[in-house]
Amino acid sequence: MPHPCSLRLVLVAGLCGLSSIALAQPQRGPGGRGGPSAPERELVAQFDVDHDGRLDDAERAAARAALADERAAEPEGRRRFGRGGPGRGGEPTGPGPRVERDAVATFPDAPLFDPSVVRTFFIDFADNDWETELADFYNTDVDVPATLTVDGSTLDGVGVHFRGASSYFMVPAGGKRSFNLALDHERGDQRLYGAKTINLLNSNGDPSFLSTVLYSHLARPHLPAPRANLVHVVVNGESWGVFVSVEQFDKDFVRTNFPAGGDDASAGHAARWKVKGRPNGNGGLDYVGADLAPYRERYEIKTRDDESDWNDLIELCRVLDETPLDELEDALAPLLDLDGVLWFLALDTTLVNSDGYWVRASDYSLYKDPAGVFHVVPHDMNEAFGLGRGGPGGPGRGRRPGRADRPDGPPPGGPDRAPRDAPDDGPGPGADRPLGNRPGGGGGGGRGEGGTTLDPLVALDDPGKPLRSRLLAVPHLREQYLRNVRTLAQESMDWNAIGPFIATQRALIEDLVRADTRKGSSYEAFDQATSPDAGVESSLRTFFEQRSAFLLAHPAVAALDEHRTESGE
Repeated sequence: MPHPCSLRLVLVAGLCGLSSIALAQPQRGPGGRGGPSAPERELVAQFDVDHDGRLDDAERAAARAALADERAAEPEGRRRFGRGGPGRGGEPTGPGPRVERDAVATFPDAPLFDPSVVRTFFIDFADNDWETELADFYNTDVDVPATLTVDGSTLDGVGVHFRGASSYFMVPAGGKRSFNLALDHERGDQRLYGAKTINLLNSNGDPSFLSTVLYSHLARPHLPAPRANLVHVVVNGESWGVFVSVEQFDKDFVRTNFPAGGDDASAGHAARWKVKGRPNGNGGLDYVGADLAPYRERYEIKTRDDESDWNDLIELCRVLDETPLDELEDALAPLLDLDGVLWFLALDTTLVNSDGYWVRASDYSLYKDPAGVFHVVPHDMNEAFGLGRGGPGGPGRGRRPGRADRPDGPPPGGPDRAPRDAPDDGPGPGADRPLGNRPGGGGGGGRGEGGTTLDPLVALDDPGKPLRSRLLAVPHLREQYLRNVRTLAQESMDWNAIGPFIATQRALIEDLVRADTRKGSSYEAFDQATSPDAGVESSLRTFFEQRSAFLLAHPAVAALDEHRTESGE
């Protein structure tokens, strides 16, 4: 039998040979290799010599060498993509404080997404050039192994990759970039408090760090939405500051939020889709004919690719688009969770989700339960509360470029194997986005264009957004939608209700934000955004008070009780 060392030499020699092979070239988008429109590069199958479904150290070295050769051969204009961008201002980055495991509090009895605690996630890579390696493999299917320690428990063989689009490209090397952790990278049964995927978002462009946490907090009493809380991330012993941990839209999410059914074969024809963020939308459930191809381009299936599920989706779009308005509610009742959709739409505009359905008809998730009923689930919650899209050096008020989201359909190893989502896009670092009364961007906003005066009846004439233009054309559904808006404005957004929650979150992370050397905005911007004082410009309090007042005074909302009285109810 050959000595193990000789086998290793043969393997390494083979990998060195592989590195000289030209990489398979995917179709490039406008951004070039690794640019904002590029598809994910599939490297695992090409360099996985031992066929275990992942790349070990030697296999990754061969893949990196091939990528380096490819970059060297590219025209100069394309080389700027792939390793992050130059950034857009923000505080200078530098090494963070050293953090020892025995110096942090542990919370072994608290749920993973408990908003009352801030856990510390210790991520340890074998090599100090981990950041460069993650950047080299950005927008590929390669994960870099690491050890994760949380609450004193250690998980080995966790797969790590950078995630995001503008939140990646607009953050310079050494700045805070978002992570995806695949706990089952090497051990299929490995979990952390029941979760197999951890999303750690950098709150790009959100100086408060609270947009996602607040949106989830306000949405979940009304419809299923990903849970979120704040965490402290330490990499190779160094603090990288505050991140937002967001729940994955996967089988576990379905089991938690839809206990009547799962999404596997034993539960019937249940299915999940991700509607990726796109600058021009086109994922709004409008009917584009019976051919399946255009739907595959707009919606990414995350479960088994079953044509019957696609046919159900197409039928939903057809009924939504073609049914006469006086028959629409009855026709949709067996196909769509109307109550959930009306809450989804109300949250979208009331909280001014700048990446929401009202803006570009994308960036949400779909779940079809075993009974064939579709449910709409919020996805990207990082750009809400009128935070806008600009700031010092920012892009102004226009639409942002499209995202180079990692495709999160069924990857090798199963449909739920660490999907490459990217719900964390936003302006680049340093974009201390004004809150309060500054209009946001996005186009098509109508009255207020995305600030505190965004019209809750925006986009009612847009055929590409039939959940708004068709559903809200039905008087009964429109009235219920407006009642949801009023409930949110009167109750959820009342400062006496939401203020204490914001104060608690601020207190949890204030010291960590102050010490954070990797954040993309200033501590002063955080302090201002989370200020409890009335009348502070660019604060969450200013947004909530101005937005609530505007909505309650809106003619359509104010007239609700008059309409009910006139109808004799």
